[in-house]
Amino acid sequence: MKKVCFLGGGNMASAMLAGLRRAHPQVTCHVIEPFAEARARLAESGAVLHECAHRDAVAGADAVVLAVKPQVLRDACAELSVHLQCELIVSIAAGTTLATISSWLQPADSSAVYTRIVRTMPNTPALIGQGITGVYAPSALATADLETAMTLMRSCGEVLQVLDESMIDAVTAVSGSGPAYVFHWIESMIAAAEGVGFNAIDARRLVLSTLKGATALAENSTESPSLLRERVTSKGGTTAAALAVINERRVQQALIDAVAAARDRGRELGRGGG
Repeated sequence: MKKVCFLGGGNMASAMLAGLRRAHPQVTCHVIEPFAEARARLAESGAVLHECAHRDAVAGADAVVLAVKPQVLRDACAELSVHLQCELIVSIAAGTTLATISSWLQPADSSAVYTRIVRTMPNTPALIGQGITGVYAPSALATADLETAMTLMRSCGEVLQVLDESMIDAVTAVSGSGPAYVFHWIESMIAAAEGVGFNAIDARRLVLSTLKGATALAENSTESPSLLRERVTSKGGTTAAALAVINERRVQQALIDAVAAARDRGRELGRGGG
Protein backbone atom coordinates (compact mmCIF):
# COMPACT_ATOMS: atom_id res chain seq x y z
CA MET A 1 0.00 0.00 0.00
CA LYS A 2 1.10 3.52 -0.80
CA LYS A 3 -1.95 5.68 -0.06
CA VAL A 4 -5.10 5.37 2.05
CA CYS A 5 -7.84 7.97 2.22
CA PHE A 6 -10.26 8.26 5.15
CA LEU A 7 -13.68 9.82 4.78
CA GLY A 8 -14.14 11.02 8.35
CA GLY A 9 -11.60 11.61 11.10
CA GLY A 10 -13.32 10.32 14.24
CA ASN A 11 -12.09 7.94 16.93
CA MET A 12 -11.88 4.84 14.77
CA ALA A 13 -10.16 6.66 11.92
CA SER A 14 -7.66 7.98 14.47
CA ALA A 15 -7.05 4.45 15.74
CA MET A 16 -6.51 3.15 12.22
CA LEU A 17 -4.19 6.04 11.40
CA ALA A 18 -2.09 5.18 14.43
CA GLY A 19 -2.00 1.52 13.38
CA LEU A 20 -0.98 2.37 9.83
CA ARG A 21 1.74 4.75 11.00
CA ARG A 22 3.10 1.98 13.24
CA ALA A 23 2.81 -0.97 10.82
CA HIS A 24 3.20 0.73 7.44
CA PRO A 25 5.04 4.05 7.90
CA GLN A 26 5.55 4.34 4.15
CA VAL A 27 1.79 4.76 3.54
CA THR A 28 0.56 8.30 2.92
CA CYS A 29 -2.76 8.88 4.66
CA HIS A 30 -5.33 11.48 3.67
CA VAL A 31 -8.33 12.41 5.82
CA ILE A 32 -11.45 14.22 4.60
CA GLU A 33 -12.89 15.89 7.71
CA PRO A 34 -15.22 18.92 7.57
CA PHE A 35 -14.99 19.85 11.26
CA ALA A 36 -12.10 22.15 12.21
CA GLU A 37 -11.94 20.79 15.75
CA ALA A 38 -11.44 17.23 14.46
CA ARG A 39 -8.80 18.38 11.97
CA ALA A 40 -6.95 20.13 14.80
CA ARG A 41 -7.00 16.89 16.79
CA LEU A 42 -5.55 15.04 13.79
CA ALA A 43 -2.84 17.61 13.14
CA GLU A 44 -0.11 15.45 14.68
CA SER A 45 -1.22 12.23 12.98
CA GLY A 46 0.97 12.81 9.96
CA ALA A 47 -2.05 12.65 7.66
CA VAL A 48 -2.82 15.09 4.86
CA LEU A 49 -6.02 16.82 5.97
CA HIS A 50 -8.84 18.00 3.70
CA GLU A 51 -11.92 20.01 4.64
CA CYS A 52 -14.07 18.45 1.92
CA ALA A 53 -13.99 15.62 -0.61
CA HIS A 54 -12.14 16.26 -3.85
CA ARG A 55 -10.26 14.24 -6.43
CA ASP A 56 -6.76 14.94 -5.08
CA ALA A 57 -7.72 13.35 -1.75
CA VAL A 58 -8.71 10.01 -3.30
CA ALA A 59 -6.61 9.89 -6.46
CA GLY A 60 -4.26 6.91 -6.43
CA ALA A 61 -5.59 5.58 -3.13
CA ASP A 62 -5.21 1.85 -2.57
CA ALA A 63 -8.31 2.11 -0.37
CA VAL A 64 -10.86 4.73 0.62
CA VAL A 65 -12.14 4.08 4.16
CA LEU A 66 -15.71 5.15 4.97
CA ALA A 67 -15.23 6.23 8.59
CA VAL A 68 -18.18 8.53 9.24
CA LYS A 69 -21.16 7.76 11.47
CA PRO A 70 -23.84 5.59 9.81
CA GLN A 71 -26.39 8.38 10.24
CA VAL A 72 -24.45 10.73 7.92
CA LEU A 73 -22.96 8.12 5.61
CA ARG A 74 -25.50 8.61 2.82
CA ASP A 75 -24.75 12.30 2.38
CA ALA A 76 -21.01 11.68 2.74
CA CYS A 77 -21.11 9.02 0.02
CA ALA A 78 -23.01 11.35 -2.29
CA GLU A 79 -20.31 14.00 -1.88
CA LEU A 80 -17.55 11.43 -2.36
CA SER A 81 -19.05 9.61 -5.35
CA VAL A 82 -18.36 12.35 -7.90
CA HIS A 83 -14.64 12.15 -7.11
CA LEU A 84 -14.26 8.37 -7.34
CA GLN A 85 -12.83 6.41 -10.24
CA CYS A 86 -13.70 2.95 -8.93
CA GLU A 87 -11.23 3.01 -6.02
CA LEU A 88 -11.54 0.20 -3.47
CA ILE A 89 -14.00 1.21 -0.73
CA VAL A 90 -13.57 -0.16 2.81
CA SER A 91 -16.53 0.58 5.06
CA ILE A 92 -16.35 0.53 8.85
CA ALA A 93 -19.92 1.80 9.27
CA ALA A 94 -22.14 -0.27 11.56
CA GLY A 95 -25.32 -1.66 10.08
CA THR A 96 -24.92 -0.34 6.54
CA THR A 97 -25.01 -3.10 3.91
CA LEU A 98 -22.84 -3.33 0.83
CA ALA A 99 -25.92 -2.98 -1.38
CA THR A 100 -26.87 0.25 0.35
CA ILE A 101 -23.36 1.67 0.16
CA SER A 102 -23.20 0.73 -3.52
CA SER A 103 -26.43 2.61 -4.24
CA TRP A 104 -25.17 5.69 -2.39
CA LEU A 105 -21.89 5.70 -4.32
CA GLN A 106 -23.58 5.47 -7.70
CA PRO A 107 -23.59 8.91 -9.38
CA ALA A 108 -26.99 10.16 -10.50
CA ASP A 109 -25.86 10.29 -14.12
CA SER A 110 -24.53 6.72 -14.17
CA SER A 111 -26.15 3.30 -14.43
CA ALA A 112 -22.97 1.49 -13.33
CA VAL A 113 -23.17 -0.44 -10.05
CA TYR A 114 -20.30 0.21 -7.61
CA THR A 115 -19.10 -3.24 -6.57
CA ARG A 116 -15.53 -2.68 -5.38
CA ILE A 117 -16.49 -2.55 -1.69
CA VAL A 118 -15.45 -4.42 1.46
CA ARG A 119 -17.40 -4.21 4.70
CA THR A 120 -15.49 -4.32 7.99
CA MET A 121 -15.99 -3.75 11.72
CA PRO A 122 -12.87 -2.90 13.76
CA ASN A 123 -12.79 -1.94 17.45
CA THR A 124 -11.04 0.75 19.47
CA PRO A 125 -8.10 -1.35 20.80
CA ALA A 126 -6.84 -0.82 17.24
CA LEU A 127 -5.38 2.37 18.74
CA ILE A 128 -2.63 0.27 20.37
CA GLY A 129 -2.48 -2.43 17.70
CA GLN A 130 -4.58 -4.84 19.78
CA GLY A 131 -7.86 -4.63 17.90
CA ILE A 132 -9.78 -7.28 16.03
CA THR A 133 -11.69 -6.60 12.84
CA GLY A 134 -14.44 -8.57 11.17
CA VAL A 135 -14.22 -8.48 7.36
CA TYR A 136 -16.81 -9.40 4.75
CA ALA A 137 -16.20 -9.23 1.01
CA PRO A 138 -18.50 -10.47 -1.77
CA SER A 139 -17.25 -13.52 -3.61
CA ALA A 140 -16.88 -11.52 -6.84
CA LEU A 141 -14.36 -9.13 -5.30
CA ALA A 142 -10.84 -9.47 -6.71
CA THR A 143 -8.43 -11.38 -4.49
CA ALA A 144 -5.99 -8.45 -4.58
CA ASP A 145 -8.68 -6.10 -3.26
CA LEU A 146 -9.55 -8.44 -0.41
CA GLU A 147 -5.87 -8.74 0.49
CA THR A 148 -5.51 -4.94 0.48
CA ALA A 149 -8.43 -4.64 2.89
CA MET A 150 -7.03 -7.41 5.10
CA THR A 151 -3.57 -5.80 5.13
CA LEU A 152 -5.13 -2.46 6.06
CA MET A 153 -7.06 -3.92 8.98
CA ARG A 154 -4.17 -6.13 10.15
CA SER A 155 -2.25 -2.94 10.88
CA CYS A 156 -4.69 -2.53 13.78
CA GLY A 157 -4.55 -6.09 15.15
CA GLU A 158 -6.20 -9.40 14.30
CA VAL A 159 -8.62 -10.00 11.42
CA LEU A 160 -11.56 -12.41 11.22
CA GLN A 161 -13.13 -12.96 7.81
CA VAL A 162 -16.82 -13.90 7.76
CA LEU A 163 -18.52 -15.43 4.75
CA ASP A 164 -22.04 -14.11 5.36
CA GLU A 165 -22.62 -10.36 5.42
CA SER A 166 -25.23 -10.65 8.18
CA MET A 167 -22.44 -11.84 10.50
CA ILE A 168 -20.89 -8.35 10.42
CA ASP A 169 -23.80 -7.23 12.63
CA ALA A 170 -22.84 -10.03 15.02
CA VAL A 171 -19.18 -8.96 14.92
CA THR A 172 -20.32 -5.41 15.70
CA ALA A 173 -22.26 -6.65 18.72
CA VAL A 174 -19.48 -8.86 20.12
CA SER A 175 -16.15 -7.17 19.37
CA GLY A 176 -17.11 -3.80 17.91
CA SER A 177 -19.09 -2.82 20.99
CA GLY A 178 -17.25 -5.32 23.20
CA PRO A 179 -14.63 -2.93 24.62
CA ALA A 180 -17.46 -0.90 26.17
CA TYR A 181 -18.70 -4.01 27.99
CA VAL A 182 -15.20 -4.68 29.30
CA PHE A 183 -14.71 -1.06 30.39
CA HIS A 184 -18.08 -1.19 32.15
CA TRP A 185 -16.93 -4.32 34.00
CA ILE A 186 -13.66 -2.60 34.93
CA GLU A 187 -15.59 0.40 36.26
CA SER A 188 -17.77 -1.89 38.34
CA MET A 189 -14.87 -3.90 39.71
CA ILE A 190 -12.94 -0.76 40.66
CA ALA A 191 -16.03 0.57 42.45
CA ALA A 192 -16.36 -2.79 44.24
CA ALA A 193 -12.69 -2.71 45.28
CA GLU A 194 -13.08 0.80 46.64
CA GLY A 195 -16.22 -0.37 48.41
CA VAL A 196 -14.25 -2.96 50.39
CA GLY A 197 -11.59 -0.46 51.45
CA PHE A 198 -9.00 0.11 48.71
CA ASN A 199 -8.02 3.58 47.54
CA ALA A 200 -8.63 4.47 43.88
CA ILE A 201 -5.01 3.84 42.77
CA ASP A 202 -4.74 0.42 44.39
CA ALA A 203 -8.24 -0.55 43.25
CA ARG A 204 -7.37 0.24 39.62
CA ARG A 205 -4.09 -1.68 39.87
CA LEU A 206 -5.75 -4.76 41.39
CA VAL A 207 -8.55 -4.84 38.82
CA LEU A 208 -6.46 -4.20 35.69
CA SER A 209 -3.76 -6.68 36.73
CA THR A 210 -6.40 -9.30 37.48
CA LEU A 211 -8.04 -8.78 34.10
CA LYS A 212 -4.70 -8.86 32.27
CA GLY A 213 -3.58 -12.01 34.06
CA ALA A 214 -6.86 -13.86 33.67
CA THR A 215 -7.01 -13.00 29.96
CA ALA A 216 -3.42 -14.17 29.44
CA LEU A 217 -4.18 -17.41 31.29
CA ALA A 218 -7.26 -18.03 29.12
CA GLU A 219 -5.27 -17.31 25.96
CA ASN A 220 -2.46 -19.68 26.92
CA SER A 221 -4.61 -22.49 28.27
CA THR A 222 -6.23 -25.32 26.33
CA GLU A 223 -8.97 -25.50 28.97
CA SER A 224 -12.33 -23.81 28.50
CA PRO A 225 -13.19 -20.62 30.43
CA SER A 226 -15.82 -22.57 32.35
CA LEU A 227 -13.23 -25.10 33.54
CA LEU A 228 -10.79 -22.31 34.44
CA ARG A 229 -13.57 -20.70 36.45
CA GLU A 230 -14.28 -23.98 38.23
CA ARG A 231 -10.61 -24.29 39.19
CA VAL A 232 -10.81 -20.96 41.03
CA THR A 233 -14.09 -21.85 42.74
CA SER A 234 -13.79 -23.96 45.90
CA LYS A 235 -17.04 -25.36 47.22
CA GLY A 236 -18.34 -23.13 49.98
CA GLY A 237 -15.49 -20.66 49.51
CA THR A 238 -15.25 -16.94 48.79
CA THR A 239 -15.44 -17.25 44.99
CA ALA A 240 -18.49 -19.48 45.27
CA ALA A 241 -20.18 -16.85 47.43
CA ALA A 242 -19.47 -14.17 44.83
CA LEU A 243 -20.61 -16.31 41.90
CA ALA A 244 -23.82 -17.17 43.73
CA VAL A 245 -24.74 -13.48 43.72
CA ILE A 246 -23.73 -13.10 40.05
CA ASN A 247 -25.87 -16.09 39.09
CA GLU A 248 -28.79 -14.93 41.21
CA ARG A 249 -28.72 -11.55 39.46
CA ARG A 250 -28.55 -13.30 36.04
CA VAL A 251 -25.49 -11.33 34.98
CA GLN A 252 -24.54 -13.81 32.25
CA GLN A 253 -28.01 -13.72 30.71
CA ALA A 254 -27.99 -9.92 30.85
CA LEU A 255 -24.77 -9.87 28.82
CA ILE A 256 -26.16 -12.37 26.31
CA ASP A 257 -29.26 -10.19 25.92
CA ALA A 258 -27.10 -7.06 25.59
CA VAL A 259 -25.09 -8.53 22.70
CA ALA A 260 -28.31 -9.57 20.95
CA ALA A 261 -29.67 -6.04 21.42
CA ALA A 262 -26.51 -4.57 19.85
CA ARG A 263 -26.83 -6.95 16.89
CA ASP A 264 -30.49 -6.04 16.42
CA ARG A 265 -29.66 -2.34 16.54
CA GLY A 266 -27.11 -2.87 13.81
CA ARG A 267 -29.77 -4.52 11.68
CA GLU A 268 -32.15 -1.64 12.40
CA LEU A 269 -29.53 0.86 11.27
CA GLY A 270 -29.13 -1.20 8.11
CA ARG A 271 -32.86 -0.80 7.42
CA GLY A 272 -32.57 2.95 7.81
CA GLY A 273 -33.60 3.22 11.43
CA GLY A 274 -32.55 6.42 13.16
